[in-house]
Amino acid sequence: MTIQVTSIPNPEEVGLKSAATNRDAKLIELLNLSRSQELQVLDPEMVGWLQELRDRAASWLPHLKFPTTRDEEWRVTDISPLLKLSFQAAKSADVPQSAIEGLTLAEAAESRLVFVNGVYAPALSSVANLPDGIFVGNLAQLPITYRTRIDNYFAQQKGFDEVFTSLNTAGLTDAAVVWVAKNVVVETPIHLLFLSTFSDRPTLSQPRCLVVAESNSQVTLIEDYLPVGDWCADKTHPYLINTVTEIWVEENAEVRHNRIQRDSGAAFHIGKSAIAQSRNSRYTCNAVSLGGKISRHNLEIYQLGEQTETTLNGLTMISGEQIGDTHSAIILNHPHSTTRQLQKCIVADKAHSVFNGKVFVAKAAQLTDAGQLNRNLLLSPKARVDTKPQLEIIADNVKCTHGATVSQLDDEEVFYLQSRGLDKVSANNLLVDAFAIEIINQIPIASLQTSLSRCVACRTVE
Repeated sequence: MTIQVTSIPNPEEVGLKSAATNRDAKLIELLNLSRSQELQVLDPEMVGWLQELRDRAASWLPHLKFPTTRDEEWRVTDISPLLKLSFQAAKSADVPQSAIEGLTLAEAAESRLVFVNGVYAPALSSVANLPDGIFVGNLAQLPITYRTRIDNYFAQQKGFDEVFTSLNTAGLTDAAVVWVAKNVVVETPIHLLFLSTFSDRPTLSQPRCLVVAESNSQVTLIEDYLPVGDWCADKTHPYLINTVTEIWVEENAEVRHNRIQRDSGAAFHIGKSAIAQSRNSRYTCNAVSLGGKISRHNLEIYQLGEQTETTLNGLTMISGEQIGDTHSAIILNHPHSTTRQLQKCIVADKAHSVFNGKVFVAKAAQLTDAGQLNRNLLLSPKARVDTKPQLEIIADNVKCTHGATVSQLDDEEVFYLQSRGLDKVSANNLLVDAFAIEIINQIPIASLQTSLSRCVACRTVE
């Protein structure tokens, strides 16, 4: 008699294999959409070089995996809702000048570069009256003097083998470029406005930005992400925006980088900012994240020389069921550096805030002075915060501190304000405004400060 044994599959293993298949299929889908986009550059030599970058990234992507909560870097940020959407490549759209009047900044009225769905919009841009020694435009407009040198900077930062960064490079069509020549101090802030339009079907757009501040130069940037329409109210038109920004701060140069994310309530926003700092350079990032259903900002600082100064200020304010994730890494390889990081999160309803900040101090980075603090304010019992400040220090002569706090509105402070004539709602909102304003006031553009303060104030806390 023959006995046939039939194995019963483990339901958990079947589920994992099915999920893995879906993730692989989604990555292939996004890659195919990226590859369907054509380069906007006309110069034959530049086309060949950019196509080589695209091909290299596309060949690398099959070796990567769509991130899941089983990956340490994504352990508490679940982006599986992306798997349920079928995307199409975002296309250029005609946006009238009147549609962006409320989105422009008075201080940067003549220094504005606009991209719509990742496509350069010259009719909406205004860069005619910039001073000598600075170029602001797209790749197609890049002067020949910079074309011969751009391959030293473009897609040359470390950490560009990550899945979403590789996806951006594989789908590269154009890029915003800000190039400041040696010894040039630019007083006017440069506004890089990246707009998204709503569509009946979810879209994918992948803006790219390159900033080069040559030695002894100074520049202020506003990197601004918004939809065309009411970003705060719309929660019915999903889209995925996958951004990459590279910033090179050369010797004794200074870059003040203000990154504002106000995508719609149904949007998925994944961004990478990679910064290389040379000797004696100064870099400041003021990052504010208010929009998006799921948003993540990967901020990476690579020290290339000694005596650098790095200041990172961040504010995440989310509600409903939003997820706001900030991952930062400061890699210090040289001595006498100073870094300061303050990340604040305001979390209401069932929203989920994530902060993972890493500071790596190599053995050669003696006499480093690094401070890191994450402060979180929970406005409801179901709000969630995951915070993980990290220090990895090999050097033995350093001053490094880190910490995290999670708190609610103080009843005594609320009572004090009520005793001075405020109702409870007004007292709550005043305390939330005060918590947020410390970061907003770091932004050196008055009109942007006002706009962001209004965004914070309009979110009533019961």
